[in-house]
Amino acid sequence: MTLKAQLEALRDETLANIENVADLKALNQIRVETLGKKGPITEVLRGMKDLSAEERPIVGSFANEIRDLLTEALEGRKEVLETAALNAALDQETIDVTLPGKQMSHGTRHVLSQVMEEIEDIFVGMGYQIVEGYEVESDHYNFERMNLPKDHPARDMQDTFYISDEILIRTHTSPVQARTMEKHDFSKGALRMVSPGKVFRRDTDDATHSHQFHQIEGLVIDKNITMGDLKGTLEVVMKKMFGEDRKIRLRPSYFPFTEPSVEVDVSCFKCGGSGCNVCKQTGWIEILGAGMVHPDVLKMSGIDPNEYSGFAFGLGPDRVAMLRYGVNDIRNFYQNDLRFLNQFKVKE
Repeated sequence: MTLKAQLEALRDETLANIENVADLKALNQIRVETLGKKGPITEVLRGMKDLSAEERPIVGSFANEIRDLLTEALEGRKEVLETAALNAALDQETIDVTLPGKQMSHGTRHVLSQVMEEIEDIFVGMGYQIVEGYEVESDHYNFERMNLPKDHPARDMQDTFYISDEILIRTHTSPVQARTMEKHDFSKGALRMVSPGKVFRRDTDDATHSHQFHQIEGLVIDKNITMGDLKGTLEVVMKKMFGEDRKIRLRPSYFPFTEPSVEVDVSCFKCGGSGCNVCKQTGWIEILGAGMVHPDVLKMSGIDPNEYSGFAFGLGPDRVAMLRYGVNDIRNFYQNDLRFLNQFKVKE
């Protein structure tokens, strides 16, 4: 049998096999056996060396025509079989649109965001404005304007992340207060503000400390502001945060930017003051620091301390959340463990 006759026989047999094949796996087997490196067409082409110079181009051209014809037939049959397989799968996987849909899990605001928003709402209701500022600050606003010159020993209380000698990541939100004081027009009324945000200190991370945490600082400047105004304000805030039966007490303390300065304790909201593990059997929980704004801080902002006075305070929402929810490790708030965070979902 001549090579041309072999090719014609192969063509007819393969086309018949393609037409009758019933699945994609068998179709692929035909392609490999017919057009592969060890297939009959390849064998025929290898035998062309025995042909005369006149026959080679004729047989070669015919072999290529058959290869193209079989390739086209294989692709056409593949498309038919794929369509049939898809239709069969759709018939078996019919969706019942009357069935109830899957319940989707909804996210919620982070517990610290919830606590901060609650505290902000309390102060907004008392006529305070919310002022936010820069997390990257100058040494001048972060320290010097808070009565902490470069040689002041109290700087050791706030070990700091410095970017350069004069640029740092803020250690408190007090720079926001300094910037606001120098811009405020007191002819239009008193300054009442709170400045919430992240603060950063070179602290060792452990159960009660973190190098990054949150702070909400408050400031009131007006004529005739006294320590009594500070105490009354904090009593209202603590009652709204922890319950109407809460009491506060003030203990002498030291902060460079306030004089006099106090630590503020709130009566334990778990035991009511009788003593428990939360308050360490004292009946009181230290909650924030406060005091009357230092006259030098007022002067540096262009405010006459003989005419104006004010009070300032700072509390940590992270600590408030730990106390309120009985969380004993501050790091739990930052590890993004949904098993922990889902306990504080807002109920719609």
